[in-house]
Amino acid sequence: MKEIILEANQITKYFYDPMTVKVLNDINFTVERGDFVSIVGKSGCGKSTLLYILSTMDTEYEGKVIIDNENMKEKKEKQLAQVRNEKIGFVFQFHYLISEFSVLENVMLPGLKFNKFSKTEVEYRAMQKLKILEIDQLALKKANQLSGGEKQRVAIARALINDPLIIMGDEPTGNLDKKNSNIVFDIFKKLSEEESQTLLIVTHDQSFSANTNRTIVMEDGKIVSS
Repeated sequence: MKEIILEANQITKYFYDPMTVKVLNDINFTVERGDFVSIVGKSGCGKSTLLYILSTMDTEYEGKVIIDNENMKEKKEKQLAQVRNEKIGFVFQFHYLISEFSVLENVMLPGLKFNKFSKTEVEYRAMQKLKILEIDQLALKKANQLSGGEKQRVAIARALINDPLIIMGDEPTGNLDKKNSNIVFDIFKKLSEEESQTLLIVTHDQSFSANTNRTIVMEDGKIVSS
């Protein structure tokens, strides 16, 4: 049996302003170690809302989010911040790199914040991640000197720095052209197959989702296929 990394258990979510709307309705699924899962559906179906709940950034919901056998509902905000830093790597549509920092410094940031390793060790680990993504030659370049595709690869390296249990992505290829989208997809595929990295990616890109190991389809706040 594969190890379950993430479990969504009867997740229901309401928005209350200006009127009460149920945006997620009884969401149930599990993600196992090494799974490469995409979440798809039309705009407004609730997929990004679900991702923010699963990533512990939104705590206003009914049901349970279980990460690494721990119920996130039972944790205080400080503990949730630790879970995010230690167990979840994030890749967004926009890379959120610090322009005046070098590639290496950007990748190191969550590792330094985690405070588990010395600065020298974090730097070494950052270089290892850049090598896996085949962009170690960019290490000393400033982030504002990179192309869009390179920036997103650096963002993936940064997401990997603390060896997270799961990488969560919200439209990580949304700002990229076809060529760079394919590069990012291939990186995720390689991480899943060679590093047993678990990935949960929200996407509009049908060719991206069609090639993941599993696709969860959402419609009007519900899962219609998983």
